[in-house]
Amino acid sequence: MIDRYSLKEMSQIWSPESRFHFMLKVEQAVAKAQGDLGIIPKPAAQTIYSKARFSYNNILKREQASRHDVTAFVSETASHLGKHGAYFHYGLTSSDVLDTALSLQIKESKKLLDKSFKSLKKTLKQLIVKHKKTLCAGRTHGIQAEPTTFGFKILGHLAEFSRAEHSFNQAVSICSIAKISGAVGTYSSLPPQIEKKVCQKLSLKPETIATQIVPRDRIARLVFSLSLIGSFIERLAVELRHLQRTEVAEVTEAFYKGQTGSSAMPHKKNPISAENLTGLARLLRSYVSPALENISLWHERDISHSSVERVILPDSFILTHYALTRLENLLKTLQVNEKEMKQNLDSSKGLVFSSQVLNALVRKSLPRQKAYPLVQKISQNLKENEDLKSALQKNTEIKKHLTSKEIENIFSGQSNDLLKHLEETLKKF
Repeated sequence: MIDRYSLKEMSQIWSPESRFHFMLKVEQAVAKAQGDLGIIPKPAAQTIYSKARFSYNNILKREQASRHDVTAFVSETASHLGKHGAYFHYGLTSSDVLDTALSLQIKESKKLLDKSFKSLKKTLKQLIVKHKKTLCAGRTHGIQAEPTTFGFKILGHLAEFSRAEHSFNQAVSICSIAKISGAVGTYSSLPPQIEKKVCQKLSLKPETIATQIVPRDRIARLVFSLSLIGSFIERLAVELRHLQRTEVAEVTEAFYKGQTGSSAMPHKKNPISAENLTGLARLLRSYVSPALENISLWHERDISHSSVERVILPDSFILTHYALTRLENLLKTLQVNEKEMKQNLDSSKGLVFSSQVLNALVRKSLPRQKAYPLVQKISQNLKENEDLKSALQKNTEIKKHLTSKEIENIFSGQSNDLLKHLEETLKKF
């Protein structure tokens, strides 16, 4: 079942109260650096670093008057520091704290997503190994094309997931930035050494060139990377939805005791988890456009990006985390109907081997421009209760090039090369 505690952890990281706790970590790191460099008195730096605290409810009350969340946070925290409160937030502008704290939130969220990545990959690998020899129809345009295995089908999704994870890791690295350079990024109030010390303390990197904020192309890359994870989830979910159609019935989602599929039709077992995941992926992709639009701000900055990010960043991380968890639960409890896969494959009457017939004829020196229409004509004119193999065995033109045994071998089933490729590729993940 879905780990509700883990999902709550992600929500907590992005809660309004937690945001202030991350901001406090930044303020404390700055105060320590300022004390070390003699910019503020050491006793003040030590007090801020070890004793700074706030009441979240009091911040909310102060914000009603100031109409500025950072001002409310600063005044509330300073009120608990006595005379040393005068040096809290010294030389900083709001975005120094907000953007650096945002980097910490992103890094903390990555820790939870990393656990989900690892767990989901393990589940995918188990499914691949279990069904590496389970023959099923590969389809193009929704039409049976050639045989494959269910394990190989899932391996393609694992490979895509690995690429999406790599993109996300790169994006988080690009967003692991501290910006402590003042009102328009010119270090007019604090020297660059403060930023460097804060980066060392918080395991971040200094912004190359800041305006008043961290440039938002970084955040856009992050949101796009989460949308790629969503697209991986959706592609797999759509595949599972198609395979659950009544006419296909090759897989079935778990159906629990007491569950109902329809208020009107008692027989229904619907692919609700896969459909839910498809919808979540649409939401994730919808956040890419506003993230891109946030890049172009007025001059050194405006705050049009702020309202957007307060929605799309918590939502993107929470949705991604939930979707990964729900997908893993779906795969762990998925019923793979091997009998239906075999029956569906057999229902093609051997047509899924037509390309192998074509290749065999070409290898026997029959020109492709002659072999293709020959195989096509036979394939598209099978008689009732006739399959491709028997039609080939009876065709005089085919028998001029292929023996009965050679025809039989074409329809033998699974390719050993496919199985070898699957096993070799799986080792990479």
